[in-house]
Amino acid sequence: MTLPYERYNAVKRTEEFLKDLMDPKKTPRVPKEVRQQAYYCLRHYPGNYDLDLLATKCPEVLETGNKVDELSMLMHNYEEKKRVRSDGLS
Repeated sequence: MTLPYERYNAVKRTEEFLKDLMDPKKTPRVPKEVRQQAYYCLRHYPGNYDLDLLATKCPEVLETGNKVDELSMLMHNYEEKKRVRSDGLS
């Protein structure tokens, strides 16, 4: 059985692995297509805030040790809606 903190560690290790795949100094023999796929995977990869939010709302799924308070969630949602409107997506 996977524990919430183990799931969090797996997500963070996967992020580092994908970043390493994109770095020719760390992984010199990786084909360009693989680097490009790693980039595409990371484009919408969850950031620390997203992981903390998930852990706050679903502690049985993910545990980061960083709880997000209600005000921070409200501000983040407000800023995100404002950004989407300015991009003309709504």
